[in-house]
Amino acid sequence: MSANTFYKKSPLEVNTKALTLRDKRKIKVVSLFSGCGGMDLGFKGGFHFMGEEYEENPFEIVFSNDIFSAAMKVYEHNFGHIGIEESIADIDLNIIPKADMVIGGFPCQDFSLAGKRKGLTSERGRLYEHMIRVIKHCNAKMFVAENVDGIRTNKAHANLDSTALDTILKDFEKVGYNVQYKVLNAADYGVPQTRKRVIIFGVRKDISSNIFYPEPSHSEEGLLGRAWVTAKEAIDDLWDKIDDPYILNHTSKDYSKAKFYPGKKMQGNNRIAADKPAGTIRAEHHGNIEAHYRTHNIEDENNMEGWRRLSIRECARLQSFPDDFNFIVSASSAYKMIGNAVPPVMGWHIARAAYYTLMKEDYSGAILSPKVTTY
Repeated sequence: MSANTFYKKSPLEVNTKALTLRDKRKIKVVSLFSGCGGMDLGFKGGFHFMGEEYEENPFEIVFSNDIFSAAMKVYEHNFGHIGIEESIADIDLNIIPKADMVIGGFPCQDFSLAGKRKGLTSERGRLYEHMIRVIKHCNAKMFVAENVDGIRTNKAHANLDSTALDTILKDFEKVGYNVQYKVLNAADYGVPQTRKRVIIFGVRKDISSNIFYPEPSHSEEGLLGRAWVTAKEAIDDLWDKIDDPYILNHTSKDYSKAKFYPGKKMQGNNRIAADKPAGTIRAEHHGNIEAHYRTHNIEDENNMEGWRRLSIRECARLQSFPDDFNFIVSASSAYKMIGNAVPPVMGWHIARAAYYTLMKEDYSGAILSPKVTTY
């Protein structure tokens, strides 16, 4: 049996919207592989998306890091916090402050179904080991790690039956953590995008063994909570507002002019659908981002002459970034960092479930406002 089957225990869920965390004690967080800050914004909270408030969370980001210079520039502009632009493999641990929580989406391209799937055989695929190094340095009470769903099937090595996830879970557990993972779909939390990600929670063994994940707030047909948010609901108001001075990252310079090629099956040669969440926004799209579901004044919807690729703001909306989050870099760099990001709204739900997991004692041993589901 695959080890990751063992680690995927019957999960506990908590209704993160029902949690009352506004006045709770703040937890210090070290953020790794921070990118432009999707996960960090979710942990911080205090933003609006599509008319809904995502209240401030009791976390304080005390350190952030990424090797991507453009992403760190965007991060600093939006958070007012200077991150360390350096490879995690080269960082001196002495500059990293102690913290109770370590979060990070270690690089995923080598595990992605859409990539070359080098997995743990590549240096980049083993960067999670440096996350472990930081977790040990901080003596963190808890960590949250994120990666693509493909990590569950990518083989650790060609001659082994175990997967990359098997190895990663065992390595996290070896340093003293109860470890669990769950595959979350961003659409289940109000993000207008179907984006499945493996979320690994680890809690130091001397603290707790019960781990809680966020209960879905949305479902495909709306049978459980609200229906998935569609692309049309998320971005339709932006269609005819290119170059509107009041909308960030939505000018004629903020969408790709890459050509479409009729009759060919190739990356970026398709459109999103209006009546369902967009597909996964990927970092590797670069200029070949999908086309909008609308067309420019051409009755034949299949005539690519009328197609326009999604703008930076439209991609940011589909990833649930608030409209005041400004990508102050080139379009190509912005597409990449948006595609790499954890959707902030999903990150917000993850953050609150992590807080509850770690701080259940704040509720005097009783589950008060949250609803907890087991299955």
